[in-house]
Amino acid sequence: MVQSGTMAEAAIDIPQPPSGDGPALRPPSTVMRLARLGSFHPTRISFVRTLVRRMARERWRFSAPIVELDDDGFGTIVYEIATPAGIVSFAAFSNYLAPDERTDRVIAEKWDAAFALVDGRVTRDDAARLRANAPLQEAGRFSARELVLSRANKSVRLFETMVEALAAGRQPDMADVVEVGYLMRTTAVYGNGKFGIADLDQVRHEGVFSLPYQAEMLTVYMARQLSFDLAEHIARRRNPNGAVPLDRRVKRALGVGNATGLGMAPFLVNHPQLLNAWIMARETALARVRAEGSVAPDRIARFCDLLDRAIGHAGQWNTDDTRQAERIAILRKELADLRDRLAGDAGFLPEVQPWDFLAAWAEARSLELSEMVNSLLTELYPELVDELENSTGADDREESLPAMTLRALKALIERNCDWAIARSYDGREARHFFWYRSAEKDEPRLGERFSEPGADKEQPLGIGFLVASLYAELCGLDGATLDQPVAAFLLGRPRWRGIVRRIQSLADCPYGEVRDNLLGQDCLAVDLLRCKLSIFGAGKFDPKSDRWTRITLFQGAPLLEGLDDPAADDWSFPYFPLTAARV
Repeated sequence: MVQSGTMAEAAIDIPQPPSGDGPALRPPSTVMRLARLGSFHPTRISFVRTLVRRMARERWRFSAPIVELDDDGFGTIVYEIATPAGIVSFAAFSNYLAPDERTDRVIAEKWDAAFALVDGRVTRDDAARLRANAPLQEAGRFSARELVLSRANKSVRLFETMVEALAAGRQPDMADVVEVGYLMRTTAVYGNGKFGIADLDQVRHEGVFSLPYQAEMLTVYMARQLSFDLAEHIARRRNPNGAVPLDRRVKRALGVGNATGLGMAPFLVNHPQLLNAWIMARETALARVRAEGSVAPDRIARFCDLLDRAIGHAGQWNTDDTRQAERIAILRKELADLRDRLAGDAGFLPEVQPWDFLAAWAEARSLELSEMVNSLLTELYPELVDELENSTGADDREESLPAMTLRALKALIERNCDWAIARSYDGREARHFFWYRSAEKDEPRLGERFSEPGADKEQPLGIGFLVASLYAELCGLDGATLDQPVAAFLLGRPRWRGIVRRIQSLADCPYGEVRDNLLGQDCLAVDLLRCKLSIFGAGKFDPKSDRWTRITLFQGAPLLEGLDDPAADDWSFPYFPLTAARV
């Protein structure tokens, strides 16, 4: 979208308090650093939480009109989901997968299960069409009725063990359940027009899904239910008279796994207005809680209960990654120290703005503790926080302001992009990486500039370097040239159009940029992944390198039959005692 006005005075100010007196939103210089973004935890307005609340609030109803499975659980299940805005269906297809064909790679061509979230009812003819195409994924043919397309593999460590236990009439070992955390692991969840399915505008127009990623999160939630139903079905077929169903506590301890790599990392850079909306909602929620003046004893007691749960959660959060394991070890010690202070020192929390004090106290310690405390604080005030879920969308339209003078553009960079122009990009370490897309799968990749070929195919994701390069060129212009409009400058230097438009478009988006050098040798792409996944609602981050991680979604979430429970929304940082489940 092109506008003809000027923005000479536009600037990103330090965010102010959301209302009245109290702490301001944290400045972007604090929040938008890779290390902190890579320490985020889910919050009340993470997408899995907002979806579960909506399902409970609107009393969604679930049924399975088509169940056609053989003794080994291969076949078709279609679930029907009745919402006030209409019916959507989850069509799932379970297939035989040979051991030598099993891989978590997104480039795999076969999976244990494939599924589609579909607008409206799925007839048997629809199911037959989808059964022929969904397992093919990219190679299949789809209609605009399909809202989301996905696929998953069974957990090699847990699924068969689970079936054997149920068929023998007993529950699985709870320690194994908690350690693995899922029966199925998705390898991709596609939406927004991918492979010919419905694009985002149509999904929103239909009315069922108006918030970001709710359709995708519902798909993952239903994949969780599918994993339960498949395990119980196979167990019953093996032992019709002796098999037992999964205990509800076991089901609650199971989510859906996911392995996420570099394909997700550029999203935050390529959608800065959406990123700004997500972080703004998160920071506004925290600021509202920190602004609370006096706190009733029941709120403090509630925080202590949540803290106890978080301590248990951290105790069950394990990883083989050395860096993350060290961070978790520090987190466990700091959580225990905080609990001891709250229990043993009546004056630890001040009477006025105790949550502001606590957040500041935690911020002086590890990033893991700081962001976990922030997430816990937002749990205390649903009346202040939950409505912010409605502000998590953005249209991501960029605005060009051709009449702005180059002098005003230069001033805009100095005000809003100081983080970019304050650093040097001269050394090899500063431009160590380059981002590109693979020719084979059109997936994002990260190359090492001075040791690998392909830098000529570089994608413009090094925003700091691009801003600094533009600024250096502007600094070399004389006064008369700086008074010219941007349009004249770009006519002769079209290579700067993209970054100029971005700078202009983000003038009122304080949280739109990751304020680090994404080309630098110290850039950890996994921090970008964790940021986005935490906003989805993922937990138990288990990095496998600095470029991909495993996570779990919906672990601890209420079951289909438990959405009516008044406490259904209370499942942040789930902890599961390892005592034997009931038979």
